[in-house]
Amino acid sequence: MNRRNEPGLVRRVLLLGGTSEIGLAVLAALDLPAGAEVILAGRDKQRLAAAAKELSAPVRILSYDAADTGRHQAFTDEIFSSGPLDMVISAAGVLVPQEELERDVRRAAAMIDANFTGHVTTLLAIAARMRAQGHGTIVVLSSVAAVRPRKANFVYGATKAGLDAFARGLADSLHGSGVRVVLVRPGFVIGRMTAGMPPAPLATTPAKVGAATAAALRGRKTSVWVPAPLAVLSVPLRLVPRPAWRRVSR
Repeated sequence: MNRRNEPGLVRRVLLLGGTSEIGLAVLAALDLPAGAEVILAGRDKQRLAAAAKELSAPVRILSYDAADTGRHQAFTDEIFSSGPLDMVISAAGVLVPQEELERDVRRAAAMIDANFTGHVTTLLAIAARMRAQGHGTIVVLSSVAAVRPRKANFVYGATKAGLDAFARGLADSLHGSGVRVVLVRPGFVIGRMTAGMPPAPLATTPAKVGAATAAALRGRKTSVWVPAPLAVLSVPLRLVPRPAWRRVSR
């Protein structure tokens, strides 16, 4: 059989946050067919070009700013003007220390736009086009930080909690449309974003998140925790009394 004619085959995939270590690891772990097109979308064209050289598939680079919500509909229209989009990996995001956010609230607003608002506006536009074409997969990178905000990074946790809730609602709204949403919840990921921070228990790597996400996509799962034990640990995290949580949630 010609693989290009197989239903569900990913022929065009878009990575929002095109230099994201986790997003690129997901791309590397996917079994893309020969001739598949990868679209890397982000702000820094030099870093995007460098990332493109590490991928085996043909790559197209597009300018994208998660905070520029007024352009997200036009950005989506440009993507779909070249044909159907089979998958989008929504990986844009930043991690700013809590104390810096409290010193400059404008940085807090910028992080909220990058980690939450931009995902909402872009994915709503993309979901509408995927619904119209009758197929597609939306991969959303959430975090274990969405489970319960910690006092050490509660603004970041709030952005991830909002994104997690949005992704679950989006999945419900798309049920029966042929469009699938896969929610990825990693724990502490050792990489560029967390450089200089002491690893938390059950820390993981971009490569492991990428492999687990690819496996979830092949297995038709709707969510995946990385590492897997976090799925069980997330339950008691929600039940810890607040006085105790304030002491341990550094």
